[in-house]
Amino acid sequence: MHVAQILKTKSDDGVVTVAPGTSVAEVAHVLSMRRIGAVIVSADGKHPAGIVSERDIVRELGKRGPTCLAEAVDGLMTTKLVTCTRDETTHDVLQKMSAGRFRHMPVMEGDEMIGLISIGDVVQSRLMELAAEKDALEGMIKGF
Repeated sequence: MHVAQILKTKSDDGVVTVAPGTSVAEVAHVLSMRRIGAVIVSADGKHPAGIVSERDIVRELGKRGPTCLAEAVDGLMTTKLVTCTRDETTHDVLQKMSAGRFRHMPVMEGDEMIGLISIGDVVQSRLMELAAEKDALEGMIKGF
């Protein structure tokens, strides 16, 4: 399966972004209210400057305490983004996520972000693929 197929199954609400300079507390609030694990930091919603996850916030809280909540997310975000394109396979994306130990990946078309996929999205699509393969193999064995 390709990333394009995953994007088709996701709601068309777009990618949740916050502007550079947003406080860490505001980002935590967005994550909580939207029930999501990461947001993209972007001035225009199309060109990602970074990504911030729940884990990033928790790690910083553990290191420095609640004073970090008042600071801008710019100092906390990951700026070296690992991205994918809609033409990449779920297998390729899982390898990148596993190697980098992260759970969210922007989907790019040229230099513009067109989506965001999570490891949950990718695992669900792989499970659907495996179920289809299983059904096909059972059909071949049973002579259907």
